[in-house]
Amino acid sequence: MDRSYPAVDDATIRDLDARLRGDALGPEADGYEEARTVWNAMIDRYPAVVVRPADTNDVVAAVTFARQYGLAVAVQGGGHNIAGHGVCDGGLLIDCSSMTEIQVDVETNTARVEPGVTVGEFDRATQVHGLAAPAGIISETGLAGLTLGGGWGWLSRSYGLTIDSLRSVEVVTADGEVRHASEDEHEDLFWGIRGGGGNFGVVTDFEFRLHEVGPMVLAGVLVYPFEVAGDLLRFHREFTASAPDELCCYASVRTAPSASFVPADVRGERVVTAYLCYAGALEDGERAIRPLREFQEPTVDLVRPRQYTEFQGLFDDVYPPGYRNYWKSQFVSEAGLSDGAIETLVDYANSVTSPYTSIVIEHLGGAISRLDSDASAYAHRDAGYSFNIFTRWTDASEDDEHVAWTREFFAAMAPHLSDGVSVNFLSREGNERVRAAFGDNYDRLVELKRQYDPENLFRVNQNIAPRA
Repeated sequence: MDRSYPAVDDATIRDLDARLRGDALGPEADGYEEARTVWNAMIDRYPAVVVRPADTNDVVAAVTFARQYGLAVAVQGGGHNIAGHGVCDGGLLIDCSSMTEIQVDVETNTARVEPGVTVGEFDRATQVHGLAAPAGIISETGLAGLTLGGGWGWLSRSYGLTIDSLRSVEVVTADGEVRHASEDEHEDLFWGIRGGGGNFGVVTDFEFRLHEVGPMVLAGVLVYPFEVAGDLLRFHREFTASAPDELCCYASVRTAPSASFVPADVRGERVVTAYLCYAGALEDGERAIRPLREFQEPTVDLVRPRQYTEFQGLFDDVYPPGYRNYWKSQFVSEAGLSDGAIETLVDYANSVTSPYTSIVIEHLGGAISRLDSDASAYAHRDAGYSFNIFTRWTDASEDDEHVAWTREFFAAMAPHLSDGVSVNFLSREGNERVRAAFGDNYDRLVELKRQYDPENLFRVNQNIAPRA
């Protein structure tokens, strides 16, 4: 493959590098391979130039450079995006991994966070003070990308989406200007950033409202034999329908992984699990989860009081980098999966093509649903659950097999699912699925795109085109 880019030759990159506090890297430079390597091993892209900014001024220089040379811009925080939008072919990659400052203000219960911070780093910094904000379930996920797509985690039923705790941002827009956006300043831009999936610029500073959490929560995993999968999923539907906001409970069907927290005699067995976090008083949590234990005695019971930061990193070993990933996802109404949907799910779980694949029903609702669908760019606040097929494997020669199984499974489930999908869970699936992610807010987002990025400089994302 020809990876030369005449518009940005070595001399041009050296000139850009001289104007930065950080670094500008060409394809032959040390650090280039690391920057272009992202979490999903299916993604193999070669940017023309990588900028590793040290501050907002460097981001301005990078955006201005991209506009000058007509380069698409990819922005990378943690590199976890399933579609691989943290890197691009032939464009400019802004790798924010060096921008990792976190400032916690215990007087105002707020935190200011740079775009290279991971969920785990954010949690550790805030939990020192007994504070947190909803932010994913894998500690190595980049907080910036998670937030820009809406973001949810174990605390979302209590405190809403990640964007619902966002107070303000500093953002470099396509014209190279630095803008501050909040409910009181550039309100339209702030609306679009909260769920717009990175379509409106590079956010260089996030200000979050924090909530009192833990540091101990009741959390962990209950493991049941695969033979009761249908019964457990039907029970999960009824159990979560009346769960208090403090309780978030996911269900999963998968092969038990070789993760550190999984007992050795269970690893490799096909299982159904409930994994949960209760973010209130521990004794209240024990009462709230008792029906799960009484439904059937679990094969393994790993639910116990533990530090919130420990639980936030518990699943890192289950979803490590370096695997090939193809996902399909769709929201489910607050009524949950129907009996027919559960039967279909169990049938396909019986024919799963990879031992690393997991089928997950994520528990939403609660505080997420208490804002209107047009309160921010994130539109699907009425969803009760997210149904996800997280297909993962290691051998590139098996790509067609695993992708075909995932698509067939998803097509069989589609009649049982609601409209809409999280923009963070989309693979490369086409414009109609992007429109579904933004729902009724799509047309307003197009108008906002025309205002702030009329040339679609920021198009390496689930893109909102500024024109038809």
